[in-house]
Amino acid sequence: MSNKILITGATGSLGSKVVNLLKEKTKIENIAVLVRDEKNELAKQYANDGIEIKIGDYANLESLESAFKGIDTLYFVSGGDDNERATLHKNVVDTAKKAGIKHVLYTSALWKDQSNSSPLANLVDSHLQTENCIKTSGITYTILKHNLYAEVIEMMIGDKSQLLKTKTIYLPTANGLTSFVPKKDLAEAEVSILLNPSFYSNKILEFNGSEQITFSEIAKKISEIVKEPIQYISPEKIEFEEQMNKFGLPSHIIEILKTFSLAIANGEFDQQSNDLERVLGRKTTSLSEFLQATYE
Repeated sequence: MSNKILITGATGSLGSKVVNLLKEKTKIENIAVLVRDEKNELAKQYANDGIEIKIGDYANLESLESAFKGIDTLYFVSGGDDNERATLHKNVVDTAKKAGIKHVLYTSALWKDQSNSSPLANLVDSHLQTENCIKTSGITYTILKHNLYAEVIEMMIGDKSQLLKTKTIYLPTANGLTSFVPKKDLAEAEVSILLNPSFYSNKILEFNGSEQITFSEIAKKISEIVKEPIQYISPEKIEFEEQMNKFGLPSHIIEILKTFSLAIANGEFDQQSNDLERVLGRKTTSLSEFLQATYE
């Protein structure tokens, strides 16, 4: 039975890991990638590898119709714009149905609070709309609900040089636990599913890291790695906004940091499903190991 796989988001950090793992595990002719710019360096590399390049954009229905021809399984990486996500994703699902795609794997997100008062209300709503759109489309699906990527840690607290200057992690995350998961573990599991999609038909999987950790504990681990004391301060929301404004951070960056920090404080990402361990057949990469590689 044919299984031509199309990877969207193929030039992004998660999509590229999926493509590179697929190259090791299936024939090149079974892989296609969706890119917006064929002149992108990764897109050129894929073409040199013999991977079929399809040019498309979630906002362009005609490009999607062309790209989805002959595809059996779609790895559907969620778009980044919260405000437009649901609309753009509906384009993908509608076109996938029209093209006769047999199976869609969608990268969604994990959360606990689905109310309008949740810090993640916009994110939750767009993902819920997409999940419902997929479920009602009639296409066989696997919904992959991701916890926060471990790579988000560095984005939230800064790289090694920044931390050594401030010697402080300053976020309103309180004592909230998060089951961070490295993208390489997600990619490994999701390639396994892409190669055996029928085993995961119409399943919703919650993908968490095997450990739950606070930013206070992260500060301690990084202190050991950089051999300098890194303190953790969890300010009140207003104080955090005021300090970030003083530092001159753009307002949209402050809003993102505040939103995810408050969600962490609320326990949104303290999730303990072992679906990812079951697919991997092992525990996820330890956070000590991940932080060592990031901050050594």
